[in-house]
Amino acid sequence: MKQALDATARGLRTFMSDVVDGFFEITHNGFALVGLAIVFAALALAARPDLRQSGEEQLMGWLQSRKPQPVAAAAEFELEPTAIERTTAASPHELPKQQAAVAYWLSKKYRVAAEPLAVLVSEAFDLGKRTKLDPTLILAIMAVESSFNPFAQSQVGAQGLMQVMTRVHGEKYESAGGTLTAFDPVTNMRVGVKVLQECIARAGSLEGGLRFYVGAANLTDDGGYASKVLAEHERLRQVVAGRPPAVNTPSAAPRQNPVPVVNPAPAKQQEAASERVAMVGD
Repeated sequence: MKQALDATARGLRTFMSDVVDGFFEITHNGFALVGLAIVFAALALAARPDLRQSGEEQLMGWLQSRKPQPVAAAAEFELEPTAIERTTAASPHELPKQQAAVAYWLSKKYRVAAEPLAVLVSEAFDLGKRTKLDPTLILAIMAVESSFNPFAQSQVGAQGLMQVMTRVHGEKYESAGGTLTAFDPVTNMRVGVKVLQECIARAGSLEGGLRFYVGAANLTDDGGYASKVLAEHERLRQVVAGRPPAVNTPSAAPRQNPVPVVNPAPAKQQEAASERVAMVGD
């Protein structure tokens, strides 16, 4: 029995030794084959540049395919290269000297950036030439009406820079695309100037036209609106003449039409109020 066990142990040791020797032999030969393959591949690539370029392209394509893709949501926050086309802003340095002076003076007084004001001032002077209205009058109305806030809205629905009653003058916005363009600064200016022209023509005078514009034509008092506009108009004329007055920053909110909105009014007062809101719409 003991001899049989010894023979079995010797057989196992011999088997394990053969396995180990075979493994090292195969590994050695395998590494040798890999080395030879690499040498032959290097010689082939050196002799054939076209193969090397093709291999590089395939390797680069494989690496690109393994590259993590950017998160899709990140693309939603990319800036649009054409956004400048819808920006209402320009450099005041590109304006004529008088217009630039007006833009900077208004910027300082109303705490509004000079760049968007440059566009409004230029448009006001262009509208003034076409309508025979003083451009400083147009700017003065915007100053009193909205303090140059293109998104301003009064309690009675007057909207935009010149606080035009959109529901009364909605047809004037149709050629521009609809009443939402009341919040486009240039479009609001042009519609506001049309309304102002109608008001002046109806009243027969500038001061009377301003009373119509604010909706106070049938009232004994316009709340000082016309005098405020004319005073700002005169200050802007001084700026154009090269004699800018001192800047006093306004603290008042945009003008509200003199229509009662808190306490109920008697029937006659309600009738008069509706006439005031209509302005020149009838």
